Amino acid sequence: MIMAASYPLFLLFISVLLLSSSSSSIVNAFSSSPSNSSPMSSTPSKSSSNDKIAIVGCGVLGTSLCKQLLSHSDFANRSIIGITKSTNRHDAIREQVLGSSSDDNSEQNSRFQLLTMDNVLELQQQYTDVVFCAPPSGFDDYPTAVKDAATQLWSGNKKGSFVFTSSGGVYEGLDGETVTESSSTIDPVANPRQGRMVYAEQQLIELGGCALRLAGLYTLERGAHNYWLEKCSESGIQGREDGIVNLLHYDDAASAVLAALQVGCGVNSKQTYLISDGHPTTRRGICESALKHERYNKEYTKVPPFLGKKEDGLLGKVYDGSNSNQELKWQPTYSSFDEFMTNN
Repeated sequence: MIMAASYPLFLLFISVLLLSSSSSSIVNAFSSSPSNSSPMSSTPSKSSSNDKIAIVGCGVLGTSLCKQLLSHSDFANRSIIGITKSTNRHDAIREQVLGSSSDDNSEQNSRFQLLTMDNVLELQQQYTDVVFCAPPSGFDDYPTAVKDAATQLWSGNKKGSFVFTSSGGVYEGLDGETVTESSSTIDPVANPRQGRMVYAEQQLIELGGCALRLAGLYTLERGAHNYWLEKCSESGIQGREDGIVNLLHYDDAASAVLAALQVGCGVNSKQTYLISDGHPTTRRGICESALKHERYNKEYTKVPPFLGKKEDGLLGKVYDGSNSNQELKWQPTYSSFDEFMTNN
C-alpha cells in the first residue's frame, strides 16, 4: 500500500517516467524495427550544432540532397548529418553521396556523417537547419514524428529553417483545373492516407517550418513509367490515358529543398510551396516519353493498354508553382519528363 504522505512523490515518479519515454521518441525512432545503431563511441562528442544541417531520411531524395549540399559553395563550411532508421544502408549511402572519396580523408568526407535516429536522440543535439524527407511509410504516427523532429532536433532560433517535403497529393481532386500554393486541400478525415501529410504540414507550419509540396518523383529507373512499362505491358494500366500527371526529377526536388535553405527562414517560415517541373503530362504521355530512352525501347515497343475510359473519374489537376519558383529563386534542371528521357 502507498502511504498518503508518499503519494505525491509516487505521482511525480510516474510523471518523470512518462516524460522520459516520450521525449526521446520521434515515434520510436522511425517506428518498431531494431535500429542497428552505431556504438556511440564512434560518434563525435557533443558540440555546437551551428555548422550542421540534419537530413531526416536518406532515401533517393535525401541522398541527392546530401550530395548537393556538400558540393554547393553556399554550404562549404557546413557539416551534413544524414539521419536514418538503421545502419543497413549506410555503406551504400556513403558511396552514393561521396563516390570515390567515401574511403579517404577528403574534405567532403570529413563534413558528412550518417547516424541513426537513436544515435541522434542520445546526443540530444539540436541543429540550425533540419530537413524532414522521410516518407510516411516508415512511421506509425507520421504527423507526430514530423512535430517531434521540429521540437527535438531543430533549434528554431530564427537563424535556420525546418523544411518538410510534402506532396501535391494533398490537393483536392479536380477535373483539369489548375492548383497553386493556396488551393484547397483534401479533407484529412475523409482521406486518411493523404491526411497524414495535411496534419504533418499543419504541425510544422505552426512551429515556423515550411512545406514543399512535390509533384510525382522519378529517376530513369524509378517512377510510374517504370512500373507501367515493366509490370503492365500485358495486363494494362488502371485509369484513363489522358489523366493529368505532374512530375519532378528527384534531383530537382532536392535542389528545391536546397533553395529553401538558401533563402532562409526570413523568407520560408510558415510558408507552403508547390514544386514541379511546370510541364504536366498524361499517363499516355509518360509511357510515350519513356519509350524514347534506350533503357525501355530495347525491350518494349508500344504503350501498354489503358483500362479506364474518359467517363471514369476526374481528369486530374495541373500544378502551377510559378510563385514558389520565384520565391525560392529556383528552376528545375529537367524542364520536363520528356526532355529528361530524350536527352539523358
